[in-house]
Amino acid sequence: MKGIYFDGKRAEYRKNLPMPKRSDTESLIRILYAGVCSTDREILKGYRPDFYGIMGHEFVGIVEESPDLELIGKMVVGELNAGCGHCIYCQTGREKHCENRRVIGMDGKDGCFAEYMTLETHLLHRVPSCLGAKEALLTEPLAAALEILSQVHIRPDVPVGIIGDGRLAYLIAGVLQLSGVRLTIFGKHEKKLEEFEVFGQTRLAEEIAGLKKSPYETFELVVEASGSPSGLEMASVLVRRQGMILLKSTYAGRAQVDMSQFVVNEITIKGSRCGPFEPALRLLEKGLVKLPPAEFYSMEEWEKAFASKAFKAGFVVE
Repeated sequence: MKGIYFDGKRAEYRKNLPMPKRSDTESLIRILYAGVCSTDREILKGYRPDFYGIMGHEFVGIVEESPDLELIGKMVVGELNAGCGHCIYCQTGREKHCENRRVIGMDGKDGCFAEYMTLETHLLHRVPSCLGAKEALLTEPLAAALEILSQVHIRPDVPVGIIGDGRLAYLIAGVLQLSGVRLTIFGKHEKKLEEFEVFGQTRLAEEIAGLKKSPYETFELVVEASGSPSGLEMASVLVRRQGMILLKSTYAGRAQVDMSQFVVNEITIKGSRCGPFEPALRLLEKGLVKLPPAEFYSMEEWEKAFASKAFKAGFVVE
């Protein structure tokens, strides 16, 4: 089997990977498309130092074997986190926080940058028949954007800032603008920011330092989705006193910030990651979110895909 394998230090394209063997509770999926996430790039920088195996966690595929016979032959997407099913987190509906969970392409479980993968059947979601595979590939990151609405009540009359001009920030902006909030998006790339103008005001991140003197240019909620350790520092400048910073970035390394300012200004900091798949599929099916432009490569060209500056890069698995 062909795939992209991470050996703990570097990734490489291999043609001799063994076919995955499913357990009684898993399904075997033939991968059609797989998406490159910023987290995949961070793995190459040491974000998951204990992981080795097939990379990737965003996919669309066809079920070829399954204990659920109705899934066989159907196009599906799948969630990342497979819990033990017995701990306090699994028993209270928080499987993604299971202490013994396996995370596809990141922790104890081979991912989707290959011709086939296996996944716990209860983590699979059928793709609506009217939705194409390339569009369905964005289910996982769109679900991550929707998780914000699961965690925070956002009043439509308060200003919201987003830090980041990549794929996740794009989907977050697309979700939040549906509620009518006034958005300002901060990014480092003028060309990319042009794509965000349909959602709200755009500004270059280098302007953030100049906003310190004006509380009227700050925000009740700041969503940090830059994928960079400097994002939290930027958010601390943009957020109002007693406001909230919602963190979406994952990266190798540590952020250097003055934590006392969060205490003095009574700032709430909230982490946010994986979200609900079914609502994401409904939004995609109804065409209610604007999708970022994408580039697709063969798996042999994985280095080009990882280096792509497009909003979305991925693989056509053949």
